Amino acid sequence: MFSQDKSIDNLESLVKEMKKYIELQGEYLKFDLVEKLTILLGTLILILLITVLSMMAVFYFSFMLVYALEPITGSLTGSYAMIGGIILLLAFLIYIYRKKLIFQPMVNFLSHLFLDNPNKEKQA
Repeated sequence: MFSQDKSIDNLESLVKEMKKYIELQGEYLKFDLVEKLTILLGTLILILLITVLSMMAVFYFSFMLVYALEPITGSLTGSYAMIGGIILLLAFLIYIYRKKLIFQPMVNFLSHLFLDNPNKEKQA
């Protein structure tokens, strides 16, 4: 069956094409990984910047509230204690709802980023 030159040439060309296909698939995987890591790092940097800016805003707003509450409480120390208590309460609530607020959105984002098939969207 393989004694003919055409069959051997066809088999050799098939092997060459398969090697080329495997190399191209490897390159595609590299580009896909780089794209997804770029999206991931960009998102992490964006979250970091938003978090830092939000913390700065909370810091300044808490001082504003301290001075706004001073006439009501009658002392600056009481105002600081109230704002400190409110911030501790918010931190406790975030800790209680950490799975719903932090972990679940992170898992959803990473699973959609790394596990969803991009070709599926193009076919639909």
